[in-house]
Amino acid sequence: MFPEIIPAREVRRAIDGFVDHLVTNYAETLETLSRPILNMLVWLEQLLRGAPWWSVVLVVVVLAWLVSRRVVFSVAMGGLLCVLGLLGLWDAGMQTLSLMLMAAGLSVVIGIPLGILMARADWLRSILLPVLDVMQTMPSFVYLIPVVMLFGLGKIPALIATVIYAVPPLIRLTDLGIRLVDREVLEASRAFGANSRQQLFGVQLPLALPNIMAGLNQTTMMALSMVVIASMIGARGLGYEVLLGINRLEVGRGVVAGLGIVVLAVLFDRITQSYGQRMRKGGTR
Repeated sequence: MFPEIIPAREVRRAIDGFVDHLVTNYAETLETLSRPILNMLVWLEQLLRGAPWWSVVLVVVVLAWLVSRRVVFSVAMGGLLCVLGLLGLWDAGMQTLSLMLMAAGLSVVIGIPLGILMARADWLRSILLPVLDVMQTMPSFVYLIPVVMLFGLGKIPALIATVIYAVPPLIRLTDLGIRLVDREVLEASRAFGANSRQQLFGVQLPLALPNIMAGLNQTTMMALSMVVIASMIGARGLGYEVLLGINRLEVGRGVVAGLGIVVLAVLFDRITQSYGQRMRKGGTR
């Protein structure tokens, strides 16, 4: 028997006490702070669900053309989105799409600034790397326990758990992209009188954009992998359809909903990859 130097029961009791303290003293404050995000998510979901299907498809086609400048690719992306409607999953797909767009937006707001700070401060990088390792390797179900205790069941805990699980690749690849910028390029910009802010926004971020887009691609894929788990705590959409298939042992329902998730995954993947490839070939022209 291995000697128990640090009693596991005491560790569990300390963690439970900390979470109970947060719930008792800060639950209402956290709920108030999260309300604007919830309102935005509900507005986005209502917009997508209430909009005519052809208008959503048209937006996807235009977006695909803007990032790729390829007509066939753009039409194919619109046709792929139509598959959701053909499978009878349009409404559930729009619910999932709204959650994904919100999670991706929050990941960008959190991930890119943290990646920039990591690239500029080695001490911060040494602190955040182990934290990111834990965030990526910790079983996703573990995230659900504290967020449900703090926020209850619903969209906000599902969104928070999704962002926690999905944001690390964007942080890592933003940091990597900035660090890979050639020092000679930075020295040349410095010689032309560029200050630190001008170097960041005029040189480093544009050159790091392909890596950042690769990070966003991975983030959206990881966020999509959370939709079934998020459905367990109140997030509707395609993940909920899969969950119903599991509960009722309806294989067809689960497979069809899984195909809908694949459609969204391919859509996000191809659009973000296309933009990243275009940046590598020389950016917008």
